[in-house]
Amino acid sequence: MCSPEEEALLRLEEVFSATLARVNSLVLLPLLETTPEPSDPQGRECLRLLQRLHRSSQRLWEVTEESLHSLRERLCHQDTVGLESLLLLQHAERVLQVHVEYIESYTSCVAVQAFQKAAKKRREFWRGQRKALWQLLPGVSSEASVGTALAQALREPLAHHVQQYVLLLLSLGDMAAEPHRTRELVVHAATLFGNLQSFLRQALDQALATQALWHSLSSRLRDVLCTPACRLLQDSQDVPVTVAPLRAERVLLFDDALVLLQGHSVHTFDLKLVWVDPGQDGCTFHLLTPEEELSFCSKAPQDRMVWQWKVTQAVCQALRGKKDFPVLGADLEPSEPPTCRCMAYTFRAEGRLCQATYEGEWCRGRPHGRGTLKWPDGRNHVGNFCQGLEHGFGIRLVPQGPEDRFDCYKCHWREGRMCGYGICEYGTDEVYKGYFQAGLRHGFGVLASAPQAPQPCKYTGHWERGQRSGYGVEEDGARGERYIGMWQADQRHGPGVMVTQAGVCYQGTFQADKMVGPGILLSEDDSLYEGTFTRDLTLVGKGKVTFPNGFTLEGSFSSGAGKGLHTQGVLDTAAFPPDPSSTRKRQLGVGAFPVESHWQGVYGPFRDFVSAGCPGDEQEALLGFHVQNSRELRKSQEYLCCERTQPEPCADRMEGILDELLLHREPRALRECLRKALSNSLHPLGKLLRTLMLTFQATYAGIGANKHLQALAQEEVKQHARELWAAYRGLLQVALQRKGQAPEEDEDTETRDLQVHGLVLPLMLPSFYSELFTLYLLLHETEDSLYSQGIANLSLFPDTKLLEFLDVQKHLWPLKDLTLTTNQRLSLVRDKCFLSATECLQKIITTVDPREKLEVLERTYGEIEATVSRVLGREHKLPMDDLLPLLIYVVSRARIQHLGAEIHLIRDMMDPIHTGGLCDFLLTALESCYEHIQKEDMRLHRFAGRWDSREPW
Repeated sequence: MCSPEEEALLRLEEVFSATLARVNSLVLLPLLETTPEPSDPQGRECLRLLQRLHRSSQRLWEVTEESLHSLRERLCHQDTVGLESLLLLQHAERVLQVHVEYIESYTSCVAVQAFQKAAKKRREFWRGQRKALWQLLPGVSSEASVGTALAQALREPLAHHVQQYVLLLLSLGDMAAEPHRTRELVVHAATLFGNLQSFLRQALDQALATQALWHSLSSRLRDVLCTPACRLLQDSQDVPVTVAPLRAERVLLFDDALVLLQGHSVHTFDLKLVWVDPGQDGCTFHLLTPEEELSFCSKAPQDRMVWQWKVTQAVCQALRGKKDFPVLGADLEPSEPPTCRCMAYTFRAEGRLCQATYEGEWCRGRPHGRGTLKWPDGRNHVGNFCQGLEHGFGIRLVPQGPEDRFDCYKCHWREGRMCGYGICEYGTDEVYKGYFQAGLRHGFGVLASAPQAPQPCKYTGHWERGQRSGYGVEEDGARGERYIGMWQADQRHGPGVMVTQAGVCYQGTFQADKMVGPGILLSEDDSLYEGTFTRDLTLVGKGKVTFPNGFTLEGSFSSGAGKGLHTQGVLDTAAFPPDPSSTRKRQLGVGAFPVESHWQGVYGPFRDFVSAGCPGDEQEALLGFHVQNSRELRKSQEYLCCERTQPEPCADRMEGILDELLLHREPRALRECLRKALSNSLHPLGKLLRTLMLTFQATYAGIGANKHLQALAQEEVKQHARELWAAYRGLLQVALQRKGQAPEEDEDTETRDLQVHGLVLPLMLPSFYSELFTLYLLLHETEDSLYSQGIANLSLFPDTKLLEFLDVQKHLWPLKDLTLTTNQRLSLVRDKCFLSATECLQKIITTVDPREKLEVLERTYGEIEATVSRVLGREHKLPMDDLLPLLIYVVSRARIQHLGAEIHLIRDMMDPIHTGGLCDFLLTALESCYEHIQKEDMRLHRFAGRWDSREPW
């Protein structure tokens, strides 16, 4: 048996379906018949609202028919169809949503008096339909207007239907003897439609209040403010409130905006960008907006509470994007709008953001978080913001000229200005990579023109307040010159060295971009001028020229336009040619500016970072970042993007780096830890090393590959090693401090030098080796040429003849090692004696580490002694008189190219701990071999005179 409640529900749905059909034919369809189409905007708007109401009414009728069908199925098949199958229970939310849509469509028509306006257009028609309309509404006074009757006809059936729904569902829930799940469905549906009753009442009240408001405003204000979806929530004429600083005459709170009326002026504030800030006293609270901070003050505390509560709830509703259900502010706990939001806004007030549109994250009325700024003139900024200012990483595009060219700034920002590391690609095709402060280039940076530029130029060095100042290197591709030295106010100023592509070098003092006063000039053939110069680098006044052959010319020099160089002085031809070692001493830059002062713009930021405790949020501003290539950015502003490759947050990564240092403090573990750190570009030590590599290449590669800069480069590499060790020590002290451990004691100079040469220098030297070894090659080119010729001559000897020539005692010859064929003689065998030592020595060129090179030399010595001991049949220690000829033999057979450059690099870079030891002794012996091979030419001729290769041994 079906319950009486179910039967009543069936009758209710049948009546409501029939009523909807009647209302549709008697009211809605006639309302939609407008011939011709309205020409005024208000008429078209009313027609659109009525069409929307008709569609929602149609959906309401359809869902009612579906509900009827499910009820009939239940009544016909009570044994197989359960109560939970009813549409009203199984899909209560869908049924509810259809009702809500109808209510919203209906109240929109009420708010703008759509029914009254439509009825007024067809007075005659509705006069004829008056009787039928009033039969539909028995409870309406016959004196009511047609518009009021139409509104009642479209509202009363729904209100009655919802009320009966609630009553029947509550009764059904009490009487249902179904399983617990069915009872829950009935209670849930009853709750939903109970809430719908409240929602209907509130929606209707708001629509009527909004309708009344439009009548109280002038037509001009009504045209500005009136929209069908707009609902009035509070009016200062009902609950008085004053607003400062605008002193509004009337304050209107709508469901989407706060409006202040001041004479003919209308100030509108989007509620999505309004933050409520409670005041300190009981009668005042504040509203924060992107451009205004408004103070609301009421005489009575309860009035202030009404306004504050309603604004707060309206902001919550606006952010949710839909009307509250069941009613505005009906939650048990008062809703609090989120402090952080994501919205778009166009600034109107004068200032740097005037007419700019910001889209992104906000906090308390200010851009805060990630967002995008776009100005009308084409400027774009995307990145991080803090309290309304660009702060953190960001990319800005600035259009340049009428062409489609932009300056692209990919930088870190602080309080609205560039600060920290940045990459700027200018519309002129110049690129700057370096540090900024207060929006200007400041600290270390590289400014380079495009390679295809008519006058390519590159500056690598220090900047101050946007100008080149301090130590820096400039390469002028057009003139084939490189300047290494001091700068001031964007000009070369102070001690400096000029290297030209032709091999000519200048060293002296520069003022206002010109070299003046005393200086020196070194030509490619090693001629040396010491004297004074003019601003165009011509010789003038007293000076002295020393030629490569030792001749000197001392006197006065002058030059004139088109007349060449004139001199009057004394030419001294009595001197002997200078020793090559004295030529090597002609090194530039070493005494001109201390190596410690070269790259303070690189070291400084790292020292500051460590002194500040290595804050994680500053790590990227120091170390730089990896961003998408900006070619696409320059094509179109739509590609503006600031995604960086950050595998983990900077703060977490910095914490991990410091923890790693604490875990690896033992010598062997420390070596491996430093190796990994220096090879990682995201590690502070790795980034520092890469920056120093960049400066080294900018100074000594290309035009800078000049033999007279070898000493300067060598000292610079050692200084870099000292700075890297100091940076490691600084990071370690920060790590200890974070863990609450006692800091390590300061190192003495001796301990520091041992760590620098024994630990850091071997790890970092490969990064500088190519450029550094090139300078050694150039400096020792003459000696290496003589050595190569000596090696070529010695290679003509077979083993036994070479051992005889070198005066190696015959009892030390390893002849039993030689395996001969029938047609071979001992005098013809080559490259067999001391083969293991020869192969060992050849490994000296397979490493760049001076320590490993010395180890190779030591193993070579061991192989020679082992071979001799085997020949003698007993352990034998070689005296110097026996070692030197044997070592010359091994060196000649090893045929190592550029051995002089190798020897001098080892000597300059080796660990001081080896001084005076076996390695030092062996290196000295190797130097002696190198010198002997250079001087063997005369002995070779004498020996060749008495040597006949046909003579048997």
